[in-house]
Amino acid sequence: MEFETQKKGFFGRLAQRIGDAVLMRPKVDDAFLDELEEILITSDIGMDTSIRIVAELREAVRMERIEETSEVEAKLRGIIAGIVDKGDRLRISEAYPIAILMIGVNGGGKTTTIAKIAKRYVDEGKHVLIAAADTFRAAAAEQLAVWADRIGVDIVRHQEGADPSAVIFDAVQAAKARNVDVLICDTAGRLQNKRNLMTELEKMNKVVRKAYEEDQTEVLLVLDATTGKNAVSQAKEFGDTTGVTGIVLTKLDGTAKGGIAITVSDEFDLPVKFIGIGERPEDLEPFDPRRFADSIFTGVY
Repeated sequence: MEFETQKKGFFGRLAQRIGDAVLMRPKVDDAFLDELEEILITSDIGMDTSIRIVAELREAVRMERIEETSEVEAKLRGIIAGIVDKGDRLRISEAYPIAILMIGVNGGGKTTTIAKIAKRYVDEGKHVLIAAADTFRAAAAEQLAVWADRIGVDIVRHQEGADPSAVIFDAVQAAKARNVDVLICDTAGRLQNKRNLMTELEKMNKVVRKAYEEDQTEVLLVLDATTGKNAVSQAKEFGDTTGVTGIVLTKLDGTAKGGIAITVSDEFDLPVKFIGIGERPEDLEPFDPRRFADSIFTGVY
């Protein structure tokens, strides 16, 4: 699938600002590199990550005797691609049967992401089962049931307010009995307080890991690209509790702050595994590090 944003939002703004800096300063000097660092920091990439990028660039400039600012672009693309490229970890486990625990705050696109991932596997001929373990919001289970029916997969759900871990347990048993290839588990994004939420997620994670080997489990954190730096704190909080194995970056459209992909990859050593680019079930793509780095300079993804 080819997706192209208009030249606005994160990609367009950053591409424009870097292009302007190159035009205004044809020669590479400390002033140019300082300006570039400021551009990155103010583009939601994060201070520490921006400093690291420019430090690597300074070293490349020194070692390779780069003098023209027009030559800097290729180096920057390579540095950024290197940060977000986590190799084999970019891919979802194929040690079937697998279980995927989907976590993240409410409103981040978790439910639609589950539908998109389920559809990808159905299209590949896999037997998929969904567990509706966000029992604290009746609308969440209802929405998942609608998606499950639309995609053509089974769903395990309990009544509102039921123990989420019990839903996961029943779903695991059903998945084993039905020879399911992929079990995708929804989870709550908000409870009475943060401690309760993290405790519940930890319990659900333990249920899954008792039934599946380590290489058969994925914990995917869904982050809304439009929230920028707030997503960094989410990555830390959820990661400390559940051992996140990858990120799904949603709402990566013309208004998104896509720099969060670079920051999370750098600060938490987490691979971005998928990006959501729309509301349709097919609007989910595997993350491509090189394409992402190139988009910063072309203005489109």
